Amino acid sequence: MATLPVFRWHLAPDGYATRRQLRARNLRPGGQDVAAQLERPRRRRPPLVAYLYRLDLAKPVRPMTPGRWAALAKANAARRLCPACRRDAGYVIPAALGTCVPCAYPDPDGSEGNT
Repeated sequence: MATLPVFRWHLAPDGYATRRQLRARNLRPGGQDVAAQLERPRRRRPPLVAYLYRLDLAKPVRPMTPGRWAALAKANAARRLCPACRRDAGYVIPAALGTCVPCAYPDPDGSEGNT
């Protein structure tokens, strides 16, 4: 197995990009293997590593189908549904709370918080 070329941070040659950089250009790796890696040195810790892909082998991002849009909308709706009161909170329920804010912190006076 051949070793990957290693470049220092910000010194990669043209023609390589990370996954995020590919996505910003509406590209994807398209099944290609990692072509090189970047290393950012850190004190007293192992270096940060970013994998690079070749731009000439990258493929366009696949378009969203109506079925994928529907599945994404359903998943996001499930993240907004409070398991305690079964209402749509209008925002993504925080994982730390597990319920919507009114259920997590009920008002001791019984009012809805309108002043």
